[in-house]
Amino acid sequence: MLDLFSMEFMQNALVASVLVAVACGVMGTFVVVNRLMALSGGVAHASFGGVGLACFLGFSPMLGSLGFALACAMVMGFLTWRDRKHSDTFIGVIWAGGMALGVILTDLTPGYSGDMMSFLFGSLLTVPTELLWWMGALLILILATVSVCFRKFLAISYDPEFARVHGLPVQAYYMLLIALIALTVVIAVQAVGMILVIALLTIPAYIAECYAKNLIQMMLVSVGVSLVLVLCGLLLACELNFVVGPTIIACGVVLYLLNFGIKKLLKKA
Repeated sequence: MLDLFSMEFMQNALVASVLVAVACGVMGTFVVVNRLMALSGGVAHASFGGVGLACFLGFSPMLGSLGFALACAMVMGFLTWRDRKHSDTFIGVIWAGGMALGVILTDLTPGYSGDMMSFLFGSLLTVPTELLWWMGALLILILATVSVCFRKFLAISYDPEFARVHGLPVQAYYMLLIALIALTVVIAVQAVGMILVIALLTIPAYIAECYAKNLIQMMLVSVGVSLVLVLCGLLLACELNFVVGPTIIACGVVLYLLNFGIKKLLKKA
C-alpha cells in the first residue's frame, strides 16, 4: 500500500480527494440547509450533456461539463424560483434532457462511448495533473465567494423574507448560491461521478447537522466527514481493487447508518 503513494497517479488522486472533500463539505452544507438536493442532483446529471457535447465537438470534457452545469443550474434556479409548485417537474425535465443529450452525442462520437463509465461513476485514479489545477481554481473561487457572501447566504438560507424586507436581493444571491453548487458538482464528479455526487454532497452535511450548533460549525464538521469518507474510500478501493466512486459512497452510507443508530441509542438512554 505504501508503495502506491510514490506513484504520480496516487498522489494526484489524494490531492483531488482533498479538493473534492473541501468543496462538498462547504457547499453540501448549503444544499442540506436550503433543501436543494433535487436541484443539485439535476445539475449533476444534466451536466452529462456538456460532456457529450465536448466529446462530439472535440474540446475538453471538463469545460463542457462546467459550462453545461452552470447553464442548467441557472435555468433550474430561475424556473424553480418563479414557480415552486412545479419545481420537481422542471428539474426532472432538464435532468433527463441533459442525460439524453449526453448519451446521444457520445454515441455519435466514434470510440468514445466506452469512457462513459468514468463520468458516471468517477475516476479518481486517472485524474491528470492539469485537471487538478482546474479543480483547485474552482475551489478557490467557491471558497472566496462563500467568504465574501457568507452573511447573505446565511440570511437567505434561514429567513429569506426577513432578508427581503431589509433590502437584500434574495433572488440574486439564490442564483449565485446555485452557481456555486454547480461548480462544486463539476469538482465532485471527478471523484464519484454524476450518478453518486448527490450522496457526497448530502451525507457529510446531514451528519454534521446532528452535532453542529451553527452554520460555520456545520461546514467544518462536514468538511472533516467528507475528508474521512473520500480518503477511506480511496484507500479501501485500492486495497480491495474496487471502483473508487461507489466505494466512497458505500463508506458514506455505512457512516450515516452508524450515526443514525448512535442517535437512536442516545435518545433511549
